Amino acid sequence: MLLERTLHMLQTQTDSEARRKELARMGFMQWLGGLDGQAGFAPQARCALAAAERFRGTDPAVAQFCLLIEEALLMPPRPLSLALPVKRRRGGARSRRRAL
Repeated sequence: MLLERTLHMLQTQTDSEARRKELARMGFMQWLGGLDGQAGFAPQARCALAAAERFRGTDPAVAQFCLLIEEALLMPPRPLSLALPVKRRRGGARSRRRAL
């Protein structure tokens, strides 16, 4: 359930490559937080990649999310660069109304 919600969050309109990467990192951290501690990482990662595959070609943030999972599957394990997004003003209500 959490994976579907994460993928849905990633299927948003993005205006820049930096925003796509930022959304993918946030989605990846959300997905990591929802993993089952009793199951192995690799099977859960492959399941997430399979679920995201149908959106990978049409949604750039989902493609970035998949790249992060694939990077995490590489051995030997190494730290990923998962910085929290930089706080910035996004335009408020006026910008949201303009997007509609």
